[in-house]
This record gives sequence, C-alpha cells and structure tokens, in this order.
Amino acid sequence: MNLELFIPEITLVVFAILVILLDLGVRQKALLGAVSLVGLVIAGGVSVVMWGESHPALFNNMLAVDNFALFFKLLFLGIAFLVILASADYVKKFARFQGEYYALILLSTLGMMLMAATADLISLYVALELTSISLYVLVGFLKDRKSTEASLKYLLLGAIASAVLLYGMALIFGFTGKTQLGEIAQVLQAMSPQALLDSPALLMGIVFMIAGFGFKIAAVPFQMWVPDVYEGAPTTVTAYLSVASKAAGFAIILRIFFSAFDIPWLNQNWGMIFAVLAVISMLIGNVVAIPQTNIKRMLGYSSIAQAGYLMVGLATLGLSPVADVLGQSGIIFFLTSYALTNLGAFIAVIAISSKLDSDLIADYAGMGRRAPVLALALTFCLISLIGMPPAAGFMAKFYIFSAAVQNHLLWLVVIAVLNSVISAYYYLRVVKVMWLGEPASEEKVPSSAAPRVALFLCCLGVLMLGVIPGVVIGLAELASKMFAF
Repeated sequence: MNLELFIPEITLVVFAILVILLDLGVRQKALLGAVSLVGLVIAGGVSVVMWGESHPALFNNMLAVDNFALFFKLLFLGIAFLVILASADYVKKFARFQGEYYALILLSTLGMMLMAATADLISLYVALELTSISLYVLVGFLKDRKSTEASLKYLLLGAIASAVLLYGMALIFGFTGKTQLGEIAQVLQAMSPQALLDSPALLMGIVFMIAGFGFKIAAVPFQMWVPDVYEGAPTTVTAYLSVASKAAGFAIILRIFFSAFDIPWLNQNWGMIFAVLAVISMLIGNVVAIPQTNIKRMLGYSSIAQAGYLMVGLATLGLSPVADVLGQSGIIFFLTSYALTNLGAFIAVIAISSKLDSDLIADYAGMGRRAPVLALALTFCLISLIGMPPAAGFMAKFYIFSAAVQNHLLWLVVIAVLNSVISAYYYLRVVKVMWLGEPASEEKVPSSAAPRVALFLCCLGVLMLGVIPGVVIGLAELASKMFAF
C-alpha cells in the first residue's frame, strides 16, 4: 500500500478533524488557527522529504507521487498557510464558525493536493468534488445577502461545469475502456492518426473536459461566476480561491494533456484551442476590469486575464518535446509567482477594507498617508501583476513568453504584451488613488501581527522570485519533466 507516501494527505484529514473537535471545547479560538498551521507545516515537511526520489504510485496507480505532484502539494500548502495567517483578524466576522472555517480550508487543500496527484479519471472527479464542495461553503460564510448569492451562483454554475466535465470523462472512458491516464495514452497512441481524427466521441470528450477545467481556471467563456463570487465571498476566501483553485485547475490540465492526450496528431489542434482561449481571456479580462469601481471585482477580472497569460504556456502543446517542457515549467513558475503576488494584494486589501468597511477603490484615497506600509505592499503587488521589474510578475511573463517566442508563437506574445500594457491602466489607477488622493480621515489603519507576517512573506517572495528566480525555475523544470503513473 505504501501509505507512508500518503502521509501529507492523512495529516490534513487528522488536523481538520482535530480542529473541529477542539472547537467544541476551546474558548481561545485563536488556537484553532495555530493548530491548522501546525498541520500544514507537518504535511509540507513530509512532502519536502519525499522530493526528488522515485516513488511508486498509490492505490492501484490512481495517485502519482512524483515531483510534479509534490511541487503542487507544497504550493497548495503554502497558499493555505498564508491564507490562515491572513485570517487572524478577519475570522471575527464569523466568530461562531471558526472551527468549520479552518477545517474547510484544510479539506479543500487536501482536494487540491489530490487533484495534482491524480492519475485516474475517477480519483480526479472525487478530488475535484472534495475541493469544490468545500469552496462552495466557504464562499457563503458571511451569511449576508451578497455572500449567500455568491455561494448559490458558484454552486449552480460549478455543478453544471462538473456535469460537463463528467460527461467528457464518460465519453473518454467509453472510447478507450480505460480510466487511468497512462492506459488511456497507450490506447490512443496505438491508433492511427485518421482513426483518432474521425472519432467524434473522443474529440467531444476532450472538448467537454476543456470546458469543465475552463471553469476552474476562470477562462473565457467559462468565467461568468468570477466577479460576483469574488465580490460576495469573504475576502480571505476570495484570496484563497483566486490562486489555489486556479493552480489546481492548471495542475490537472498539465497532468492530462501532457500525458493521457499527448498524441502528436492531436496536440497541435489543442494547442491552437488554448491559444484562442488565451487571447479572448486576456482581452475580456483586461477590458472589463477598466471600469470596475470595486477592488475585489477588479481583481476578479484581472484573474481572468491572468488565466489568459497562463494559457500562453498551454499553447505550446505538441509543438516539440522542448516546447512541452518549457510550456509546463513556465506555467508552474507563473503560478508560483502569481500565487504570492495575488495573495499579497488581497492581504493588503483585507487589512484596508476591514478598517474602511468598504471595497470601493475611491475609498482607498490617501491610504499612502494612513497606512503607508499596506499601501506600499499593495503597490508592489500590483506592479508585479502588471509584469514590471523587479517583481516576480516580470520574470514569470518573461519566462512564459520566451518559451512561446522560441516556438514560433510571436503573434500570441505580441497580443499578451499589449494586454499587459492595457492592464497597467487599471492597476496603476489604484496606486494613484492611494498615493495622490485626499484621505477621508487621518485615522491610521491597524492590523495584527499574523496578517503583517503573511504580507511580509508574500512581498519577500515576490521580490526574491523577481531578482533571483533561478532556484524556483529549476524546481519547476524538474517537476515538469517527471510524470509517474
């Protein structure tokens, strides 16, 4: 069984149950967050120990334990760690349900870890639903009108996306008779090119799966849930959702399309589909973000555009073995830098908006005087989202765009760069309001130690990845070269 390879996941389950039990008898609810952080650290430590070694797959080859899975496990654990740190003040808004809040974050993190490791369509769907159901509940945690509406919309649209994805899986299973990704690849590789192209069940199955995953990564035309959910959800949940869910979606897309569907005669067609989706997502995300007056909605449309930049890496699918590795590693590095950047931006928003009791960009006026550290951190993260040096966003875009240029996708990179210029308008508008606007009052904006530590870690990570990205790029390339089944 090799259950020792499953210790990170078991740890999260144990600590999620422990948090719920402690919540029944502990008066100091801050202890629940501390216990959750301990569980994440233990799971992360075990994952680090397993890195770089060759491990057998688990549960009859349903879950892989390779460097790709371990990299994303560490990424998800790190995201959850920072979100829980940032929640120290915010959880007072739902003080009676702190145990459930922390437990659901741990369980959704578990689901994402399983998604990155899945090597079978059945385990993929189970992991996806574990993640999704936890997030549906977290989005509605404030229990007010906006939060409840956001949760309901997310649930209904998520159910439709899951049904579409499941139907696509059923078509793939019906065509190949297999559910394990490695076995599906063997069946497809044994067929002639014409037989593959003349198989509507196979093609429709893959299209439906792209649609289902498109919902998870918030790519156009599957992005309709993003602005309302981002605005209505608790801001800590919005921060978590904006990076963790997107990373999980791209992890499973990489796993499936660079393994099960890695067929020379099909790859270039899928690469072009992703290129078209990238262009549409970048354009719609950036253009619609311009008139937004709510900073959470603006960052929501920004995340749609960021999904477009990430799909530039998917557009290299099937062009060459080198292109595949560059595309995969570029996406992995971009996701890492985007996670730190967007989390940093949202942590600053959490601290500022909690004091202002408003998410309107106009109310951020004069924040450079009222909260200079928070304003400086938010400015730095917004600069990174634009893709300007010395922040991590510059290196992430440079890396992923360079891979596309090397593989004759210059036209796509030109469109992506032009969209980055467009995005500078609405990002820098926030910076202008904070530093040049007149404050409504001179009252300072306080925050506790835990959110400040989380914000410092995010900003430090954004700076380090922008200045010395070599270590993470090397890990990303190592992770992208190893798919084990």
